Amino acid sequence: MPLSANRDVFITCAVTGSGSSQDRSPHVPRSPAQIADSAIDAAKAGAAIVHCHVRDPDTGVPCRDLGFFREVTDRIRASDTDVVLNLTAGMGGDMVFGDVEQPLPLNPQATDMAGATERVAHIAECLPEICTLDCGTMNFAEADYVMTNTPGMLRAMAAQMTALGVRPEIEAFDTGHLWFAKQLVDEGLIEDPVLIQLCMGVPWGAPDDLNTFMAMVNNVPDHWCFSAFSIGRNEMPYAAAAMLAGGNVRVGLEDNLWLEKGVLATNAQLVERAATIVTAMGARVIGPDEVREKLKLVKRAPV
Repeated sequence: MPLSANRDVFITCAVTGSGSSQDRSPHVPRSPAQIADSAIDAAKAGAAIVHCHVRDPDTGVPCRDLGFFREVTDRIRASDTDVVLNLTAGMGGDMVFGDVEQPLPLNPQATDMAGATERVAHIAECLPEICTLDCGTMNFAEADYVMTNTPGMLRAMAAQMTALGVRPEIEAFDTGHLWFAKQLVDEGLIEDPVLIQLCMGVPWGAPDDLNTFMAMVNNVPDHWCFSAFSIGRNEMPYAAAAMLAGGNVRVGLEDNLWLEKGVLATNAQLVERAATIVTAMGARVIGPDEVREKLKLVKRAPV
């Protein structure tokens, strides 16, 4: 495809994630108050969207506690800083097997499998403007862990999100995930405008070389809106690559802990660095109101 840079770019900050990063940096927020404060700081730095998971405040272990999601939502909405709220709906599909000779029973301590309604319960409670839908099943690098999202589960979750008036953000970790996203649209389970997040470099999904990235981009229909990121050291190069390919940008401590070699980052610093890259390349960073207009989002008032 010809190069067609995006000149009006929104930045998403993935604030804390669901990985085991809580003990690798003091800046990874744990409590609902810390997550909300970090999200607000990221918005002040230029993020139009904040993508939030929650963690156990004492251990830092990722969880899907409805009360924690409610507190994060309320704190962000009650602040004087406007930002589009994007809550994860990716939890509840974690399947961890036993050893290779005896894969069953599943590891009961690490496995977290829930039904469609339970997986979106916090979405129904909090009504964010956006929530994620991981559009496929894949192996993850951590142990014998499979992120499980069956076609039936995805159809049920997509239907519930659409009925709630929450815009799904399709998280695509490989080209097949984009293929199924198109199927969900064809079946009327996801409405336009379709929002896609291209997740690059996550073992063992799509690698983040540029040939693979452009294969992903070329599988996104022209009228859809996409954003992209890579993890680790390629986070900032992907801010440039995503914008050049016609997309938007995601950064944050979910994807990368470092500002530069030896310097641990905050979410706000990562957003500032991404905004500098985007503007230096001749684009404009847009804010939450323009994102809402672009994606036809419904802004929710504080409860």
